[in-house]
Amino acid sequence: MPISETSSTGSGGVIGFASKFRGSKRLLGPRTGACLIAAALFFSGGAPGDALIPPGGYTPGGNAPGTYRILLAGQLLVAAPGMRDPRFRQTVILMIRHDASGAFGLIVNRPIGKVKLADLYRQFRLKPPPGAVEVSLFYGGPVRPLAGFVVHSIEPGFSPRFKVTAEIGVTPIRRVLRAMARGVKLRRAIFTAGYSGWGAGQLDGEINRGGWYTAPADEDIVLDGKPGTKWPRAKSRRTRTL
Repeated sequence: MPISETSSTGSGGVIGFASKFRGSKRLLGPRTGACLIAAALFFSGGAPGDALIPPGGYTPGGNAPGTYRILLAGQLLVAAPGMRDPRFRQTVILMIRHDASGAFGLIVNRPIGKVKLADLYRQFRLKPPPGAVEVSLFYGGPVRPLAGFVVHSIEPGFSPRFKVTAEIGVTPIRRVLRAMARGVKLRRAIFTAGYSGWGAGQLDGEINRGGWYTAPADEDIVLDGKPGTKWPRAKSRRTRTL
């Protein structure tokens, strides 16, 4: 069922679009959300509205159903130094989808707090595996602060929901937890709350106004443990200003 939300306040504003993607209406439980919602709202600049689900069904590196051409999927969107929107200032966004219907990505350089992995398992009524520790939770964007995703390394025996590059996948948190409970090990992973979304043509307009650079989606930049250095590193590797 299509879910939409309409709001827009400057660069990175969010506009609703239809989707068949399921499973992310609430991927973080209320207890975790209560601990982190203040930080998420500080970055997002508002209260969470109705769920806005990212578009699904694309073929990485190819064409989406119909005639839409994937443009920035599999790349990094890097905020230009003059970015005025505080929600996106000095951000690095892993682009998961970008076509004629809109765009969807996750900010990968804004940690907002620590979450006990065992608490996440209990919220989904799953038994925590031995040795479950704390994980850092990142602000993924201003849309739907309680929607959780994991950006992770590609591993044998585990198929990501979105295969963004040959090395990087993105999967809803619930599915990752279930896989880890079965013994799947992810070499590298970051947990995110919320995501960044644009309606048809909106991101293209922001790019044309000079708000963003692009850069290769390097696994080390996306998944290493140095979030404070990701923006300057990605900016130094920018391939073009669109």
